[in-house]
Parts: sequence; C-alpha cells; structure tokens
Amino acid sequence: MLTKRIIPCLDIKEGRVVKGVRFLSLRDAGDPVEVARLYDSEQADELVFLDITASYENRKTLIELVEEIAKNIFLPFTVGGGVTGIDDIRNLLNAGAEKVSINTQAVKYPDLISEASRKFGSQCIVVAIDAKKERDNWQVYINGGRTPAGLDALFWAKKVAELGAGEILLTSMDYDGTKDGFDMSLTKTVTSAVNIPVIASGGAGKLEHFYSILTEGGADAALAASLFHYQEYSVKEVKRYLQERGVRVRL
Repeated sequence: MLTKRIIPCLDIKEGRVVKGVRFLSLRDAGDPVEVARLYDSEQADELVFLDITASYENRKTLIELVEEIAKNIFLPFTVGGGVTGIDDIRNLLNAGAEKVSINTQAVKYPDLISEASRKFGSQCIVVAIDAKKERDNWQVYINGGRTPAGLDALFWAKKVAELGAGEILLTSMDYDGTKDGFDMSLTKTVTSAVNIPVIASGGAGKLEHFYSILTEGGADAALAASLFHYQEYSVKEVKRYLQERGVRVRL
C-alpha cells in the first residue's frame, strides 16, 4: 500500500501567494519563496505552484519565480498555469519542476496530454480538472474557473487517464476555500473510475477532512492551501493525525 501524500498549494497572482473562496475574493497569503521554504521544512510530500491567471491573461507561467522556488526547496514540485505546448512543459521541467500541470490547454487540445506523456514520461504530466456541480453531474471549467468547457468531469477524467496523464489534480469549485470538507461525492466518483492517482483539492478545514477523503474518498493525496497558509494546522500535525488513525504517511 502506497503512502498517502499531503500537498500544500501556492496559488500565484502577480507574483504573490493568494487564496480565495470558490475561486473568488482573493487575499494575500505571502511571498512564494518564503512560503515554499516553510513547507519544505515541514516535510510536505510535494508542493504545487499554480499561476492562476496565466491562461486567462494569455501569458506564460512566471518562470523566474519557478526557478527561484526550485533553488530553495528539496520537495517534489508541480507547476501549472499558462502551459500551451511541449516547449512550455520542457521549460518548466528545466526550471526545476518535477511535474507540470495542464488544464485549459489539455481541454482545448487533448493530444497534448499523450504527446507530453510520450516525450517526458507520464509521471511528469498532471492534468488539473476544475469541476463544478450542475444538476446531476459535474462540469469542467477552464481559464482559472472562469469558462465552462462543456465537458462532463467524469468523462474527462477517464479520457485524460486513457491519454496518458500520470495523475489528476481534482478541484471542487463548489468547496474550494470553504473549509467545509472535500467534495466526497465528486472525489469518490472519479477515484473509482480511473486507475491513476487522484489529488483531492478544495474544502479542507479540519483534520478529519483529510482522513475521510484519503480513506472513504479513495484519494491518493490531499491538497490544501488556506488551512496551511494561515497556520491553522501544520503539515506535520495533519500527518501525525493520519498516522495515529492507521493511514500510511511519510513522517
């Protein structure tokens, strides 16, 4: 049985870490390099960096900031935002990212997933899915949650797995930043349908939320932002809580 992972996330806007609720009402959460160093010292399993306005603003990820963070941490590091093709992926990997997350461009050009997986290895390619409940299913949104893609999230999750993605970063837009708990229904639906790891994102507020999503929800990893940024809990506290309840984690 593989260990479960706890992953802090840096949402980046204008060179700063920010956090909002349901992708809105963003507030400052610090300097990215300093925040990344903190999570490195707390022995987070990985770090995710998302340049959340890059696709919407039709620009590239802030690669100099990626390089600076990579120099200051020893964590596996996933970077996303503004990725439009193979060259962008190569540049981010060369800048120090271990994995690259694709969202908007993967929806527009699904072949990018298979091409990138062939060139760099599927372990380097994460497909991010931002999903919002609409009637009886979940719809995919792109451009930082601004634009409905007209895609069913479960169909898309299965498709990206078939195309060679190594992992899915699944964010519930309905639960994001609410601290009401992860979207159990969405996560269970996706984890039971795909054979690649799923990172659950959106809604972490209590220690028990991590336990339930990693056990009942079937997620391989749990991602959180504001809970860690504003020091309500540390990564180590979450891991100790999980270990005490029989969940395998790296301490």
